[in-house]
Amino acid sequence: MPILSPGFDDNNMKARSLSICHQCFCRFLLAAFLITSLAPLHAADAQRPNILLIMADDFRDFGGAFTKEVVKTPHLDRLRDHGTTFERAYVQYPVCNPSRSSMMSGLRAEQTGIVGNDIPLRQKLPDIVTMPQLCKEAGWQSHAFGKLYHLGGGKNVEAKQRWMDSGKSWHTAQAYEATKTGKKILEGRNVTGGALSWCSWGAADGTDEDQPDGQIAAATVAMIEKLGDAPWFIGCGFMKPHDPFIAPKKYFDLYPPESIKAWRDPEDMTPVRPEAVGFGAYGEAFAKFTDIEWRELFRAYCAGTTFMDAQLGRVLDALDKHQLWDKTIVIFVGDHGYHTGERQWWNKNTLFERSCRAPLIIAAPGMKGGQTTRSLAEFVDLYPTVSDFCGLKLPHAVAGTSLRPVLEKPDARVKDAAFTLISRSPKLYGQSIRTARWRFTRWSDGQIELYDHDQDPEEHHNVADQHADVISDLTIQLQIIGKPIQ
Repeated sequence: MPILSPGFDDNNMKARSLSICHQCFCRFLLAAFLITSLAPLHAADAQRPNILLIMADDFRDFGGAFTKEVVKTPHLDRLRDHGTTFERAYVQYPVCNPSRSSMMSGLRAEQTGIVGNDIPLRQKLPDIVTMPQLCKEAGWQSHAFGKLYHLGGGKNVEAKQRWMDSGKSWHTAQAYEATKTGKKILEGRNVTGGALSWCSWGAADGTDEDQPDGQIAAATVAMIEKLGDAPWFIGCGFMKPHDPFIAPKKYFDLYPPESIKAWRDPEDMTPVRPEAVGFGAYGEAFAKFTDIEWRELFRAYCAGTTFMDAQLGRVLDALDKHQLWDKTIVIFVGDHGYHTGERQWWNKNTLFERSCRAPLIIAAPGMKGGQTTRSLAEFVDLYPTVSDFCGLKLPHAVAGTSLRPVLEKPDARVKDAAFTLISRSPKLYGQSIRTARWRFTRWSDGQIELYDHDQDPEEHHNVADQHADVISDLTIQLQIIGKPIQ
């Protein structure tokens, strides 16, 4: 029998014990309630990352004459350190408006029916929910600066807003132009003698912010700082290195004329039909170029690229300053590729690798940085990737698939082929399929091209007459994609 201290009341001890137990139980319930009630909030926060979509206009991927050893892009290198670089990412139509409309809708150009720069997205797809619109309608702040969709409408303010899809994709959208100082050209010329009005270069007076891209970077940074902790989707659409090839003079000074070399195609390169490359007034003008014109344009393209890269750096600085890397999905793309002299062409709008392949870098919370992948990707994959990371249900069937598996494991594959379309007339179009090894292009009149990337990465030699079995297989895959709608 236990010895009790004087004055000890056994009943009182039981009551106190019960009271203590009750208090402990209440505290346990409170703690459990806080844990279970706060956990969904933290999960919700994790599912509401910011999205920063950065686009560069007419910015090609590396290869040909345009190599990492030639062009200076230190801030793209910074972004690569944070994310995954896709070395084989392909657009669905290698022209501004069709490519951007496809990417923003998640649909192939064959599905949108947009194959030129003359029709805004809503004219063909008035009720489509776009990628930024998906987030906007789910509570994200959504704002665009510069060129995210193709800029049209001329001087008509309302028409310009419609082309930018303001009000639907974005809460606000703003385009920019050079200042009076920025329009002053210190050195430059039209290299076609005026035959092509756009084909000119210029070393401009003024600072970075006298050019649209400098203003776009400043506006993007200001909005990031203004929105604070609110989840946002910001589109930062740089306009360079698109023609006219103008940048502040200091960027031209980084590329002394004597350091620039013109691209040389091999003499035994297989000729192709005129509708493939070298067509129209463009081809006529380029055929008259000497090394002087090619070098001047290439120098200007490199200067514009480094100017754009410097503006990218200002935006990345804002992510550093406000410690937003763990809260933000950063997607950097060029809207399509570009020939810088390959096949005597200075433009996009072909079904060759230089035109169809475009830069793609993705940095996302929880994903490793400094990764490179050779896995095939298409720009229609960006919509479902954003949907995946944001935890949002896709509002319609998209043509792509989420790239999250590749971000998690760079050697993962989410597809075996990428597809690109071009149209030359209502009756003539070409469709191209790119696999790990092959590029196969089939024209609507039956003409075909086949290039073996294991042996010929610049696509100089058409080997269609040597691989009937490959052509048969790839033809079936193109047939699955189907013909473009009119």
